[in-house]
Amino acid sequence: MPRKTAPAPGTGERGLARVGLALADWSERWFPDAFVFAIMAVVVVALGALALGAPPRTVTIQFGKGFWDLIPFTMQMALIIVGGYVVASSPAVARVIEWLASAPRSGRSAVAYIAFLSMLTSLVSWGFSLIFSGLLVRELARRQPRMDFRAAGAAAYLGVGSIWALGISSSAAQLQANKGSLPPALLQITGVIPFTETIFLWQGLVTALILLVVSTAVAFYSAPSDAAAQPAAAFGLTFAACRPDLDPRERPGEWLEYSPVLTVLVALLAAGWLVEVFATQGPMTAIANLNTYNFIFLMAGLLLHWRPKRFLQAVAGAVPATAGVLVQFPFYASIAAILTGARGPTGLSLSDWLAGIFVSVSNRHTFPLLVSAYSAVLGLFVPSGGGKWVIEAPYVMQAANTLQVHLGWVVQIYNTAEALPNLVNPFWMLPLLGVLGIKARELVGYSILQFLVHLPLVFALMWLFAQTLTYHPPVFP
Repeated sequence: MPRKTAPAPGTGERGLARVGLALADWSERWFPDAFVFAIMAVVVVALGALALGAPPRTVTIQFGKGFWDLIPFTMQMALIIVGGYVVASSPAVARVIEWLASAPRSGRSAVAYIAFLSMLTSLVSWGFSLIFSGLLVRELARRQPRMDFRAAGAAAYLGVGSIWALGISSSAAQLQANKGSLPPALLQITGVIPFTETIFLWQGLVTALILLVVSTAVAFYSAPSDAAAQPAAAFGLTFAACRPDLDPRERPGEWLEYSPVLTVLVALLAAGWLVEVFATQGPMTAIANLNTYNFIFLMAGLLLHWRPKRFLQAVAGAVPATAGVLVQFPFYASIAAILTGARGPTGLSLSDWLAGIFVSVSNRHTFPLLVSAYSAVLGLFVPSGGGKWVIEAPYVMQAANTLQVHLGWVVQIYNTAEALPNLVNPFWMLPLLGVLGIKARELVGYSILQFLVHLPLVFALMWLFAQTLTYHPPVFP
C-alpha cells in the first residue's frame, strides 16, 4: 500500500512548535553524521597536543595505542542496545504493551502516558526504552485514532532525552564503577566511583523524579487536542497488532531452532549463576558490573523469545542500531589517550591545560554550571550514548579534584547534561524512527520544546544539589 503524503512540516502550528519544526528540518538537511564529528575531534585534539609542543611521533603513538583501550566497554555498550531490543521486541512484552495500551482514554492522555513510561523504562535500559516506547505508540495509534502521532513519537523519545543516564544503564556511571573498563589514564585521576556515589545519590534520584514529573506535564499540555491532532493515518500509516511470530519450520534440521528445549536449559544455567553472583557480591555490586547487567538482559531476551530462531531474528534487528557505538567509541578512546598521554617539553598534556582553564574560570560553586553547559554543547556535536565521558573525564575530573567538587556528582552532572542535546540532535532517535516509520523532522519540534523547559531546570538542579555534597578524594583499588 503506497504511503500517503504527510502533512507539510509546520502546517497549522504556531509559536514554539513551528520554530521547533523549522529547526528539525534544518538539522535533518544540514547536520552531518555524528561520526564526522568524532573524527573531527580526533584531528582537533591532535592539533592541540602539537600546539602544546608534543612531538608528532608521540601524538601518533598515543592515537594508535589508545584506539583499543575501550574495546571491552564498546562491546558492553553495544550489548546494552541488543539486550534492550530483544527484550522489548519479545512476544511476552508485546502482550504487556497491549495491556498497558488499554489505559488511556484520550489522545492527549495517551501522549503523557507514553512520555511517563518512556522515561520510567529508560532508567532500567535506554535501549529497551526506545523500542518498547515505539511499540507502545504503534499499539496506542490503533486504539486512539485521534492521538497526535508526532507528539506521541516525541514522547516515546523522552527517556533518551531526559533521565536515561540517571539510571543503571548510564555509560559514565557504569564505566566509573568498573575498574576493568576504565582507561588507565582516567583510573589514575578518578579511581573507582561506586554506584552509591553516582546514580544512587539521593540528589540524583530527586533530579530524576523532578524531570519525570515536569516532562510528563509538558508532554500532556503541548499535545494537540483530539480535534487538532494528526493521527497515524494522516501519515499513511496503519499498524497491526504487535505479535511477532515465526515462519513455519521447513527442514528437519531446524527442529532445535524452533524448540524451547535449549532455551530452558540455558536459562537454568543462567539463573544458577545469577543467584550465586547476587548472593556473594550483593545486589549493588552485582548490578554495577556491566557484564552482569548485559547478561541479565540477554538471558531474559532468550527466555522471553522462547525459541532460538526468534531470538536470533530479534538480535539481527538490533544490530543496525549498534553501528554508531561500534565505530565511534574507539575514536573516543584515541582522543582520551592523546589528551592525557601526548605531553609537551614541559610535561604538560592537553588534559592538564584544559583542566587549568576549567579551574581558572570557575570555583567550587560555579563549576557545576560550567560542566553542565560544556557537556550539553559538546553533546550536540558528539552524540555518544555516554561514551563522550571518556573524552571529557580526564580534564573535567582533574579540575574537580583541584576545586574539591564531589566526583560522583560531577558524573551525575555529565549524565543529566548529556541527555539535553539528544532533544535537539536526533541521532539516537533512529531506532525509534524505524519502528514508527516517520522522519525525525516530524518529532523534533516537540522534543525541542522539552529542551527549552529542561535546560534552565537542569542547570538549576545541578548547581543546587552540588552545594549539598562534600568532596571525597579518589579511591584507588
